[in-house]
Amino acid sequence: MRSGLSLFSTIIVSVASLVSCAPAAYASAPAMQNDVRLQGAGATFPNPLYQRWVSEFQKSNTSIKIDYQSIGSGGGIKAITEKTVHFAGSDAPLSKKEIEALGGASKIVQIPSTAGAVVPAYNLPEVKETIKFSGEVIAEIYQGRISRWNDPKIAELNPGVALPGVGITPAWRSDGSGTTYVFTSYLATQSESYKSTIGSGKQVSWPVGQGGKGNEGVAAAVQSTKGALGYIELNYALANKITFGEVKNLNGKFVRATPESISAAGEGAVEVLKGNVLAANIWNQPGDNSYPISGFSYIIFFNDLGNAKSADEAKAFVKFVQWCMTEGQDLAGTMDYAPLSSGVRAKVAEAIKGVTYKGETLIK
Repeated sequence: MRSGLSLFSTIIVSVASLVSCAPAAYASAPAMQNDVRLQGAGATFPNPLYQRWVSEFQKSNTSIKIDYQSIGSGGGIKAITEKTVHFAGSDAPLSKKEIEALGGASKIVQIPSTAGAVVPAYNLPEVKETIKFSGEVIAEIYQGRISRWNDPKIAELNPGVALPGVGITPAWRSDGSGTTYVFTSYLATQSESYKSTIGSGKQVSWPVGQGGKGNEGVAAAVQSTKGALGYIELNYALANKITFGEVKNLNGKFVRATPESISAAGEGAVEVLKGNVLAANIWNQPGDNSYPISGFSYIIFFNDLGNAKSADEAKAFVKFVQWCMTEGQDLAGTMDYAPLSSGVRAKVAEAIKGVTYKGETLIK
């Protein structure tokens, strides 16, 4: 989801013995014999978390070198399709066309790795209260139908708040991004007029407002323009101390984005996660505590890791994935990412248990 990070992020990690330390939900992968190198590429949004995972993994392991390049979701999918990497990161699930290009659903595994949120960030320094939004109101703002902060529809959601009459300048991503994909997909569930005019996708044509490249560009537009409203990632907003509002969820509750409220949204989608290509839209999920503009980030790899140069590479990769889905999840919340809920983790464990290397099962 994040496009403003550096295009190249390399982390070299060592991994020692592959004797499993995974919890009981995961069986252990067999030990490898030699030093190996693993290559990944893709989504920029989870890149800081992936860096931390690799760094922590290094402390207890000693012979795997992992290189993850944060080149964007599209670049990652292109790389895994061309079999130049062991795994890809993507902030949007694979499309039917992309699945077909990878050989079909039976040939690949797609698992959630973490979840994030998109928040409505605004510049109204005179308003000390946290502003509340509904999906319908945000959709109308981005359609140009609501143009001032003291519009009755915003005032109705914020009783007692002295909203100024300043104009609203919508700020949006000018580049294609998973952030826009999640944000627009959510808005499409909130307004039929929005859905039929602007629609959803990684990049759309906005009728009003100001564009900016990456979270940095949108944040700069918000911070430099009084009355601006923009959509950015939660962890970016927190890191840069940017004010953002609460959003009304499907249960009618106004919820602030937190790792806990994002995880609650993920848990609400457990029942639709099936098979080895796990995908779920976790925006607008039920539950009093669910934050409504949430989305998974995914790791994608082949079900048979024949694209690895050796069995040791394949075993090492499986070991790393198992660690990320167990011990690694405990680190997510400390970095303002949402750890996968227990229900989602169970689905992931089921999805990866059939991974093979040239027909040999890797998880015993």
